[in-house]
Amino acid sequence: MSSLLAVLEEKAEKRIYLIRGKKVMLDSDLAELYGVTTGALIQAVKRNAERFPEDFMYLVTREEFKVLISQSVISKTGRGGRTKLPHAFTEQGVAMLSGVLHSKRAVQVNIAIMRTFVKLRQLISTHRELAHKLDQLERRVEKHDHEIHAVFEAIRKLLEPSVRPKRRIGFHP
Repeated sequence: MSSLLAVLEEKAEKRIYLIRGKKVMLDSDLAELYGVTTGALIQAVKRNAERFPEDFMYLVTREEFKVLISQSVISKTGRGGRTKLPHAFTEQGVAMLSGVLHSKRAVQVNIAIMRTFVKLRQLISTHRELAHKLDQLERRVEKHDHEIHAVFEAIRKLLEPSVRPKRRIGFHP
């Protein structure tokens, strides 16, 4: 079972996209992971529409669909690709699918997908921490660069031969 979970997690990682600022999975990818047709998945969702509010699942717009096509996420229509706009499921929507699809595979897929979303959150958190530390280091280096520059300027001034103004000989009123 654990090897199946590892395979499912790896497949799920490659199928999480960023749409409308949220990490989502498309209905066709979920259907493939669950081992059902996309139509069967959507039909199960429609029978339980009250479980899938707009922040759990939504229909992708034509513009978003064009972006997905341009990123080679899905094939173009007319070339064996989709004829309908895909549904996007957020993490909560994917979790809700386990209550709609009743099978052992659905449970395993949900576990794998939830672990994948958790890994993504941890990865993003780590990147934020690293970016913050990098900013701090950059500020320190800039401060040190300024201080080192000032030290070199002081050394250069000390190394310059002192030029005293020549005193004129004689009486000066």
